Amino acid sequence: MVKHGVKHGKGTLALVGGGEWTDGCRELDAALLETAGTDEVAVIPTAAAFEHPDRAVERARAHFEGLGAKVKPVMVLHRAEAEDAAVVDGLAKARFVYLSDGSPLHLRSVLKDSPLFEALVTAYQGGAVLAASGAGATVVCDPMVDPRGGAYTVGLGVVVGLAVFPYHGTAADHLRERSIDLLPSGAALVGVDEATALVRDPSGAWRTEGTGEVSIYEDGRAVTYAAGQPVDRLKV
Repeated sequence: MVKHGVKHGKGTLALVGGGEWTDGCRELDAALLETAGTDEVAVIPTAAAFEHPDRAVERARAHFEGLGAKVKPVMVLHRAEAEDAAVVDGLAKARFVYLSDGSPLHLRSVLKDSPLFEALVTAYQGGAVLAASGAGATVVCDPMVDPRGGAYTVGLGVVVGLAVFPYHGTAADHLRERSIDLLPSGAALVGVDEATALVRDPSGAWRTEGTGEVSIYEDGRAVTYAAGQPVDRLKV
């Protein structure tokens, strides 16, 4: 089994606050493509399984074609597909993997303890770029913000001790405040705006990219970072 929560892997992690594959993400995604050293992005629309996943793939295709790259759809929409050996083997060799927005609970149920998730983490720890937007960003971390009310549940643990609150700048105040109030002891909550990413480099250092801001809530305090700034408060 792959060990999750490793601080210093070889890959780059981008936790996007939503609004993926829009004009606001062009510079961010161009930089991630350069980091990955590839012109192919494996797009996994699992979270959008009940929200026209084909449309999500087409948005990604149009976006990345504009950046000189192509999209390889990984159409895993249900649990059985996450256990397909052919799909799993191909993903483990990917250099850039992108998890779409959608339903975090469905995404978690499909990926949890699956061969596909192990392949995804293997690719990331082997040096690939792993980007996850909205629901995807919440699920890959642990604890995970529960979309049903802003409390917490168990995430997949690519990063342990960190919770992501996507759409931070436009979310309902009561949901944001509930997540802040219920944050488990010892964990950090990161509010990420749309078209904005909290990025962890292979060294373990965190920074912000995109068009908005990232806010770190920890031990009752909040610190906000503009795009392009290093995030020195995170130790996960």
